[in-house]
Amino acid sequence: MFKYETIAEDIQRRIQAGEYQADERLPQEKELCKQYDASRITVREALDLLVSRGLITRRRGAGTYVKSIGGEAMAAEELARSQQFGGFSNDMEGHEVRSKVHQFTLLKAPKEVAEKLRVAESAFVCYICRTRIVDGKPHVVEYTYMPTDFITGITAEVVESSIYKYIEEQLKLKIKSAHRIARADMPTEEEREWLEIGEEPIPIFEVEQTAYLDDGRIFEYSKSRHRADCFALMSVSLR
Repeated sequence: MFKYETIAEDIQRRIQAGEYQADERLPQEKELCKQYDASRITVREALDLLVSRGLITRRRGAGTYVKSIGGEAMAAEELARSQQFGGFSNDMEGHEVRSKVHQFTLLKAPKEVAEKLRVAESAFVCYICRTRIVDGKPHVVEYTYMPTDFITGITAEVVESSIYKYIEEQLKLKIKSAHRIARADMPTEEEREWLEIGEEPIPIFEVEQTAYLDDGRIFEYSKSRHRADCFALMSVSLR
């Protein structure tokens, strides 16, 4: 682990332990340099990592502050950063979860996806479209994009089960956080079929997500389209 990562982990621990409160200004870079016996460049890299994780924010002319994660103070586009983040299969532990894969391929990253994953528009990404089925009932259609430079070796077998489990157990990468935007919508014709909605007036609940590893790298950009009658939004707030 690089020194800036060690510093970031310590500051994150302090935030989660409540030593630094929501909306509290962090010590200035000069103070952090002394505290951690590090150069300003190293401290700045640590703060950049915490910004990417959604834990702190820089206010021009005012300093660096701990974010209010959750609650009324949270911006609408930063709906939730869960502290218990393990993927759909983990959330549905105790139930039979299977996947019906509609598409699994490599494709050139669309502009929006490239921006979200922070890859070049010429880069190829792994694209997965699948319906997740719980105890025989379809719950959600997932549209997932992942970079191919460090998320490697995904097979059809992995896609049909748990991709997150593969990332952590086989690739030995640590999944850390997710930034989410939630919105209501109506299902497409394909989604009506995949989610077995038919002509019923059931809306869907879309969760747009950007997910991070513990080193700050973005490993996923996705949109999950849930049957509204099979979904409950849970947010963990820190203070």
